[in-house]
Amino acid sequence: MYRHILIPTDGSELAEHAVTNGLALAKSVGAKVSVIVVEQPFDWFGVSEADARRISEESAKHGEQIKKHAASVLNHAANAAKQAGVSCDTIQVENEQPYKAIIATAADRGCDLIVMASHGRSGLSAVVLGSVTNKVLTHTKTPVLVCH
Repeated sequence: MYRHILIPTDGSELAEHAVTNGLALAKSVGAKVSVIVVEQPFDWFGVSEADARRISEESAKHGEQIKKHAASVLNHAANAAKQAGVSCDTIQVENEQPYKAIIATAADRGCDLIVMASHGRSGLSAVVLGSVTNKVLTHTKTPVLVCH
């Protein structure tokens, strides 16, 4: 059935639900998993030169916090995979368009399923698919299991 499952997460409660479901599925079919966190870089367009100097230091601190959060999320997923007895590798990337990073990673790693949440931190409503999930669904050739 499935041999390699990609699980994107942002550490939100719903994304953690997808991690749990993805790991359970992987265990039941004997698949390995890759867990990915995609960080969006700071958007410097539209920022004046004076503002850029002022916020550069703030954004550096913010960037460090984002990287620490991503590492923590990935560590948590790796520990959950270890407890479940599922082979797991973790991936942390930066991309302006997270859906493209998810699709590219699935292709590059030979994943035959993507398990992801219906929405994450940017989700507006539990009823509406998140923009990243929707874009993955409409642009990938890899099957996607959406967890809600």
